[in-house]
Amino acid sequence: MITGNEIRARFLKYFEDRDHTIVSSSSLVPHNDPTLLFTNAGMNQFKDCFLGDEKRAYARAVTSQKCVRAGGKHNDLENVGRTARHHTFFEMLGNFSFGDYFKKEAIAYAWEFLTIDMGLDINRLYVSVYTDDDEAANIWHYQEGVPRERIFRFEEDNFWSMGDTGPCGPCSEIFYDNGPEIGCDSPTCTVGCDCDRYMEIWNNVFMQFDRQPDGTLVPLPKPAVDTGMGLERLTTVMQGVQSNYDTDLLRKIIAYIEELSGKTYGDKDEDDVSMRVMTDHSRATAYLIADGILPSNEGRGYVLRRIMRRAMRHAKKLGLEDPVLYKTAVFVLESMADAYPEEVERKEFIAKVVFNEEERFIQTLGNGLRILEEEIDRMAQAEETIIPGETVFKLYDTYGFPVDLTADIVEKDGYTVDEEGFEVCMEEQRAKARKHWKGSGEEAVSAIYKHLADQGIQTEFSGYAKLEDQAEVLALIHQGELVEESASGETVEVITATTPCYGESGGQVGDTGKIITATATLRIIETRKPLPELYVHVCEVVTGLIEKGTQATIKVDAERRQQIILNHTATHLLQAALQKMLGGHVKQAGSLVTPERLRFDFTHFSALSTEELRAIEAEVNQQIRINAQVESQEMSADAAREAGAMALFGEKYGDVVRVVNIGDYSMELCGGTHVSAGGDIGLFRILSEGGIAAGVRRIEAVTGATALAQVQQQQQTLQRLADLVKSDPQKLESRLQKLLEQQKETEKELEQLQAKSNADSSGKLIDQVQLVEGVKLLAVKIPGTDGKGLREFSDQLRDKLGSGVLVLVAAADNKVSLLVAVTKDLTARVKAGDLIKPLAEIVGGRGGGRPELAQAGGSDTDKIEELLQAAPEQLKQILD
Repeated sequence: MITGNEIRARFLKYFEDRDHTIVSSSSLVPHNDPTLLFTNAGMNQFKDCFLGDEKRAYARAVTSQKCVRAGGKHNDLENVGRTARHHTFFEMLGNFSFGDYFKKEAIAYAWEFLTIDMGLDINRLYVSVYTDDDEAANIWHYQEGVPRERIFRFEEDNFWSMGDTGPCGPCSEIFYDNGPEIGCDSPTCTVGCDCDRYMEIWNNVFMQFDRQPDGTLVPLPKPAVDTGMGLERLTTVMQGVQSNYDTDLLRKIIAYIEELSGKTYGDKDEDDVSMRVMTDHSRATAYLIADGILPSNEGRGYVLRRIMRRAMRHAKKLGLEDPVLYKTAVFVLESMADAYPEEVERKEFIAKVVFNEEERFIQTLGNGLRILEEEIDRMAQAEETIIPGETVFKLYDTYGFPVDLTADIVEKDGYTVDEEGFEVCMEEQRAKARKHWKGSGEEAVSAIYKHLADQGIQTEFSGYAKLEDQAEVLALIHQGELVEESASGETVEVITATTPCYGESGGQVGDTGKIITATATLRIIETRKPLPELYVHVCEVVTGLIEKGTQATIKVDAERRQQIILNHTATHLLQAALQKMLGGHVKQAGSLVTPERLRFDFTHFSALSTEELRAIEAEVNQQIRINAQVESQEMSADAAREAGAMALFGEKYGDVVRVVNIGDYSMELCGGTHVSAGGDIGLFRILSEGGIAAGVRRIEAVTGATALAQVQQQQQTLQRLADLVKSDPQKLESRLQKLLEQQKETEKELEQLQAKSNADSSGKLIDQVQLVEGVKLLAVKIPGTDGKGLREFSDQLRDKLGSGVLVLVAAADNKVSLLVAVTKDLTARVKAGDLIKPLAEIVGGRGGGRPELAQAGGSDTDKIEELLQAAPEQLKQILD
């Protein structure tokens, strides 16, 4: 039996033999496309090629692309695991032509691969074309010999477009007949039926038109081909099974889950669903985290968290109480290592991310159950039977309880859930989610820069060796439009043939400086790099008039650049030191290099101790003193990785990369600017360290003169502190320790005095007790205290009261503190939360709590007496 891995390899080899370049799968985080949440098709990474905005060294490509679809009409999470085909993560096989071959060749390749290389029975294959695509229909019939009755014409699903305007064209799909035993038994069942008998396995998109704003279809000068075939579906066909989960690609993961759970796949439908959910979600979890997405409460991270928590819930349903998803995620990475070797290198980090999220979810699950129990208690008292949609959504959104879980839990007590109300909340959440992630990918490159690149305009960067250079002004852009000149006072973007100014990229900010021509002086506000070979100086015209085509002198702000390069080289040393001191799991998760400081984000799972930070800082400073030479060289990306150069995972690198070495201590792929030797940095000081996301830490640091100034400032602060306590800096610690001990003793004495005073006061307050329906009520104002003081008073008063209800009020800083306490023998008749709500409203507040104790705050201190007077009547209403 052919394996899924062999099918993938044979597909790539088939097209490589036909002059296609094998292109690696792109990241699941779409590059240069803010419209996508995740990479969801093989063509995503070639979008600019199809649009004509990007030229590559090849006109034919073939890929096996990692894809994630999680959300939308056909990709609801709750369907995954319950059907044979739904997935969040899948692999898309695809071949592409960028203005090279078209329908005739694409159809021939697809048919030959399926019928010859894969050996599929041509009598079980059907095809579809767009309604009026006679060209494709005739190619299928006359060229490939497909009978007319096996060629179906569809309209709705057989025309593809990239958007409302732009490239579009008809599709041609290939279907496989799984046999009548799989179908719906309808006498009219045929290709296009919703049942699983006729399964689409390959879609060929023929991009031959450019849709205009008025809807007109204009033929493209160079039509393109975009195809996609799900690896899991083709493997289903080739292995003669009916479910994607029965293929070797997924069945081995299920087998591992069987081993972990002690259950057997196929014994029980409910367990089978849980195993399939864990299988699919383990793949999505592993590869989303590998591509840099971390669980969070918004955007991509929120979708990942939902996927993970659904898998964790199903693990629990299988009886797996302890964290286990981290194990299945690692199993996925190891089992798919042949296809995706770089991802498996991060398995230690991925396992830690998943494990931490699992531990967090176990705690969250317990909190959610408590919320649900409280809601059921409330509903029982109110004689309600339907859990409100808002509560169901809160449990889903905050605690990871899908609707069916909540329904299962409450069903045994005779309750149902408000699914319509839940859907309303869900739609609101989807709208918020779309708002959060839209534009959260890389910014799309402005069309004007692509236009300039198409005209052959590019910039040569000379800033590695120079801080000043002369070049022709190739283009001027003012307010998004190309202009011939720009006058004093205007902000203009200047593009020159050569520049020593570094364009912001790779975490390093762009240079500032000056541009001087014979007729103008400009201040460079920032330098950008919207495309790999296009540098844009954003300038203010200080004096004169700058014109396109004139010669210009470009000068970098040398002092600012020097501060930047100190921080950039120190960042490389810091990353190497972190890996040495903390372990190989440390990877860069982001960076920012400015003249003022450096910021480095890295993968690690716990806060760094003071000792660790001191050791890392000392390690970097030791490397600075070693004064190793900083050298750079260009080489192929593959050679750089083989040499051990560190790269930012998921970052797009060209075929040729720049490698920066600091002696034999650090080697990184980097296009930034650096010092000549480590000693130039002078001094390195860490300012702060903290967490910014699950499993990601951030260090901020300074170098050089800024680091020295920071040390001097600390010394001055120490001296001032020492002067305040009449000590010297060397003895400051012991002096402060002694003062703190004295303060602690003083506070202890004050607490004892306060306790005695409270006891005396509570004895007097008991005299104000009144009876309400036979229940003792003490409603009083406690002067000179706050919310904490009220709790202390309530403990003493309850002891003296024996049985009864306390209503205590205090005022401080124009705010009201209110406490209601009920002795345990009375909570069946009156609950503290029920009494505190109407009382808190009197003083403009709200609150709640447990049956025996509730607290609230308010803002209207003038109505405290009204509150105290209302307490007896409110208590009477509850008791009645």
